[in-house]
Amino acid sequence: MLESGAKVRTPIPTLIARLSTIGLIIIAVFSELQGASPRDLVEAARARTRQREIYDGSYRVIAYPMGDVPNDRGVCTDLVIRAYRSLQVDLQVLVHEDMQRDFSAYPPFWGLRKPDRNIDHRRVPNLQKFFERAGARLAVTRIPEDYAEGDLVTWMLPGNLPHIGIVSNQTVAGSRRPKIIHNIGAGPVEDDILFTYPITGHYRFLPTGSSR
Repeated sequence: MLESGAKVRTPIPTLIARLSTIGLIIIAVFSELQGASPRDLVEAARARTRQREIYDGSYRVIAYPMGDVPNDRGVCTDLVIRAYRSLQVDLQVLVHEDMQRDFSAYPPFWGLRKPDRNIDHRRVPNLQKFFERAGARLAVTRIPEDYAEGDLVTWMLPGNLPHIGIVSNQTVAGSRRPKIIHNIGAGPVEDDILFTYPITGHYRFLPTGSSR
């Protein structure tokens, strides 16, 4: 019997086995990410268009990491977050950790004094700043071909409402203009809005080593 306060030592073979298992998990996740592509992101976003979703941007306390609001709820940012999650890219963690590193670099619109991992990643201006800091910002143009599948676009809607969507691999009939997968209020859809509203940002973010 162990004396009170005595430490239990893990046998070396058991420790090696555990470390090997962790290593295999890391390798598996890395391999999955290396195989991801912009088309994978588009298909993940498109899958959300086949699910009924109530537009609901209310504040909720969620898990961390990989936290999410109820699956039948969401806003424009949740579509983007969920699409990336399918590629094992957790924007909740990425944004939160970056805000911890330099909170003052992010927009001060909400009067917060520190990061809030429940909501920060669900706000368009914060995603814009994160993508910019990650080196993902691209030029904003009126040239349809400049917007590749899997790219992210942000707009300012009437009433100064920021919006975000994912560029589709499909084009609008009779044009070269790509469709956008987004949730503007009636649930996720894939339609023609690329040049409907003022564009405020254009980004290409796929941190997997993939190329389009």
